[in-house]
Amino acid sequence: MFETLSDRLTSVFSSLRAKGRLSDADIDATCREIRIALLEADVALPVVRAFVAHVKERARGSEVSQALNPAQQVVKIVNDELVEILGGETRRLRLAKTPPTIIMLAGLQGAGKTTLAGKLARWLREQGHAPMLVAADLQRPNAVQQLAVVGERAEVAVFAPEPGNGVGDPVDVARRSIDHAKRQQHDVVIIDTAGRLGIDQELMRQAADIRDAVQPDEILFVVDAMIGQDAVTTAQAFMEGVGFDGVVLTKLDGDARGGAALSVRHITGKPIMFASTGEKLGDFDAFHPDRMASRILDMGDVLTLIEQAQKTFDEEQAKKMAGKLTSGDGFTLDDFLEQMAMVQKMGPIKNLLGMMPGMGQMRDQLNQIDDRDLDRIAAIIRSMTPGERAEPKIINGSRRARIARGSGVSVTEVSSLVTRFFDAQKMMKRMAGGLGIPGMPGGGGGRKSAKAAKKGKKGRRVSGDPRKAALGRKPGGGDIPAQQLPPGLGGKLPPGLELPPGFDPSKLKLPGQN
Repeated sequence: MFETLSDRLTSVFSSLRAKGRLSDADIDATCREIRIALLEADVALPVVRAFVAHVKERARGSEVSQALNPAQQVVKIVNDELVEILGGETRRLRLAKTPPTIIMLAGLQGAGKTTLAGKLARWLREQGHAPMLVAADLQRPNAVQQLAVVGERAEVAVFAPEPGNGVGDPVDVARRSIDHAKRQQHDVVIIDTAGRLGIDQELMRQAADIRDAVQPDEILFVVDAMIGQDAVTTAQAFMEGVGFDGVVLTKLDGDARGGAALSVRHITGKPIMFASTGEKLGDFDAFHPDRMASRILDMGDVLTLIEQAQKTFDEEQAKKMAGKLTSGDGFTLDDFLEQMAMVQKMGPIKNLLGMMPGMGQMRDQLNQIDDRDLDRIAAIIRSMTPGERAEPKIINGSRRARIARGSGVSVTEVSSLVTRFFDAQKMMKRMAGGLGIPGMPGGGGGRKSAKAAKKGKKGRRVSGDPRKAALGRKPGGGDIPAQQLPPGLGGKLPPGLELPPGFDPSKLKLPGQN
């Protein structure tokens, strides 16, 4: 969604990096480009004015003029202001002291409230709660049936005593749902209310009546991130007519310019709490202003990537796989298939790579990535016998032809996969050996350290000269005791020092000694 804004801001900052010192003219030109970028992204004019004014004021201050890298300091200022305009800190749900916690969803028809209710319920269930959905949208055709299907997919209970399609009292349904949740021991109630195609008195009256009947702990305003400037107008109308505590952005995966996300928070003063980034129930998470600002400035979102990996990968399984990776030979095609399936659970590969810093400059290459390539690789591996997966070296020409026929690909693709797997095994063996890097498993000194270790196993070499053989030895054999050596030698003789047998250096009188 923020691709256009991200591209414009990235190009603005790239022109600054060549400058060792920023003049007032440079700052004015940069702020002018930032203003144009924000307006093109459909950000509301009052928001643009406030944002640019803050950036210009800080850029002309001492934090930039005294910085070693002024361009980087300007990027930091823009990042700080983006975080501030998006809400500053992540806002968490307020849970009721006495369950159930009541959450009411409000917004226009088509904003995605019903689907979002299922996403929020699933997210809460994963957090350890027992949510229940309430079908209080009795106006839109089949809204009750849609919520029932969404609830089943999210594996949460749905309270739907009325058939809907214009039949039933939504205020009464909302009121009865609270008692039902208490009896069934649900600790969170999510009420899906009706919307309209536009703002009208009936919509506001019904939403206000439901609010008064259930006294929700949180009222969330659901807004379509693709409607641009209208998002601000709608948010202001709901704020005056019903009031809300937080904003939920839907359809952030769309191709709109994203101005709603930057405008709603600033105009209403209410934080953005959640964001929906896709059609699947799992494409939903808490909104983090700092992470969104990093994405806009093409600095990546590594924290979200790590969190997704932690959700997907089992800790014990990860440890087991790490052991196979360090051994090199223990890693088989079955393990590779298992890891590939885990990565696919995290989401589209393009989205995962897009969270890495600097990937905005490789957007064309990312758009060419097709997840179906992974499906073809999986088909090739599944067409192999268990023995071939465990020991790919046995895959000869006839076996490759059979595997190609079974997976519907060419023999060349099978050969390419096997070759790349062998290359990966070799690379893992080198990594397991440490590549000569101190601290790596099995490493520490590369070839040199291996030779030194081999040399050390032979023991100390003894000269054939009896005088040299007696070096550092007392007559009965063994090293000279530490108490017979001068202080500081620690029981060992310096290299090249030869002492006659039976010589006791502790009896020496050195200058300055009594």
